[in-house]
Parts: sequence; structure tokens; C-alpha cells
Amino acid sequence: MSKIQFKKMHGLGNDFVVIDDRDGTLALGPTEASAIGNRRTGVGFDQLLILEVPTANGADVFMRIRNPDGSEAEACGNGTRCVASQVMDELGRDAANVETVAGILKTRRQPDGRVSVDMGSANLDWQAIPLSEKIDTLNIGISAGPLNDPVGVNIGNPHAVFFVDDVSAIPLEEIGPELEHHPMFPERANIEVVEVTGPDQLRMRVWERSAGITQACGSGACAVAVAAHRRGLTGRKVDVMLDGGLLNIEWRDDNHVLMTGPVAISYAGELDPSLLSGPR
Repeated sequence: MSKIQFKKMHGLGNDFVVIDDRDGTLALGPTEASAIGNRRTGVGFDQLLILEVPTANGADVFMRIRNPDGSEAEACGNGTRCVASQVMDELGRDAANVETVAGILKTRRQPDGRVSVDMGSANLDWQAIPLSEKIDTLNIGISAGPLNDPVGVNIGNPHAVFFVDDVSAIPLEEIGPELEHHPMFPERANIEVVEVTGPDQLRMRVWERSAGITQACGSGACAVAVAAHRRGLTGRKVDVMLDGGLLNIEWRDDNHVLMTGPVAISYAGELDPSLLSGPR
């Protein structure tokens, strides 16, 4: 096998390895993804984004998402914006439709270079998140340490949003794994801690399912915006400050959630085929 071309991209420090497999010659399963994702012996990423030929009418590309442990994810907002930026450059236009296992996501490049993505509808039903029992998703009622009573939201993947007075005081690295694997979440969950810092302004930290603490999480920012409005804490348009920077989120009246933020290419490189057998 010849060397594999890749790009390292990020959205607010939420980092990705992007590999083009639209010719169908690569076999990047869980083992290969885990090897590439190792930050000591591989490249390292929050998610691996594999470009494939789209299957749906109107889609410009199919984006397959794998976590550092090799598992497959349903959605990745910042990753979608990164891939969309690449595809828009290829097509010579300022719009692209990115297909994922969660559906087609419409994206657009703004005049200032930032990229917006329509993340689709916010799913608020307990079965859609999913939860293990029928319960009001506005007040789930579970707790761990200083965190309690999250809001449940599905933005292509499951989120549990906890509101706190000070996000910096929360030992997320200790509580995150426990809550991710809580029995209430049969498919596990992304865990967000959020504080209201001003009118329609939120500060958020995140423990991502299968990835741990990350600098940013696009679907998580969408989830906290929805949760904050449901709790009556903000309007439908909010600025969400993450460890890596700012995302602008709008939960429209039609239930779709729009996210806008920057994207960047860190570098491009080649993977040696021997890496895909995993660390030695």
C-alpha cells in the first residue's frame, strides 16, 4: 500500500485528521482509526473524518466519523464545517451539502470566511436522545459530584447539559467518564457543563463521548444553546465560548440549529502504511 495523504484540520482546537477515500481504495476501520488517533505513535485527533462518495441525492460528499477508540460517531459539527470548507474549495463555490449517518447537513461559507452548518432538528424526546427510561428531558434528574439535573438533547448524537455557577470549578476529567457511561444513557452521552456569563452568552466545557475533554464540540455548543433556551436562560441566538474560542448558535423557530465558526488547516502529511497495524 502506498502512503496515505491526510490533512490535519481544526475548528477552535477541536482537531481532526481528514482522509479522502472517495476512490474506495482504503479500508479504515476501528483498528486503523485507533492507530492514527494515538497521539504518541500516530497523528492524534478528536475525530477521524473519512471522505467517501455520497449516497444521497443532492449530497456533495459523505463524511464518516470515527472516534479515537475506533468507534463510529453520528455527528460532528466542527468536523462538518472543516470538511465543508475543503469541499467548497474543490467545487469553487460557497455552499456544500455534507452527508453523514445522521443525514445531510447544509453548509455555507460566510463573507468573513467562517463556515455555517445547519445541524438539523433538535431532538428532545426521551427515546430520540436516547434515555433508558421515559422521563422529562428538561429535568433528567441524575447527578454526579457537584453536577445534577441535566437537560437532554440530541443533535445527531446524545448530550447531557448541566448548568453550573462556574465551569472552571467542575472536575470534568473525573466526573465526565462516570456520566458518559451513566445507565440513563444506553448509547453513552456527551457531557457539557455550562454557565450563563451574560445576556445570550454562555461559557461551556465538554467531555466528549469516546474522546474525553476537547477544546470545542460543535454539536455540544448547539445542545447547550437549545438547553439554555428551554430553561428560559437565553434567547434563541447565543454566543457560546468554549475552551478553544467562540461559536455563534441559533435555534430557529423551525427547530433547526445553525452553528457558525472558524475553520483552519494545521498541516498536510502522509501516513506510512505500517502505522495502520497499530503501535508496536
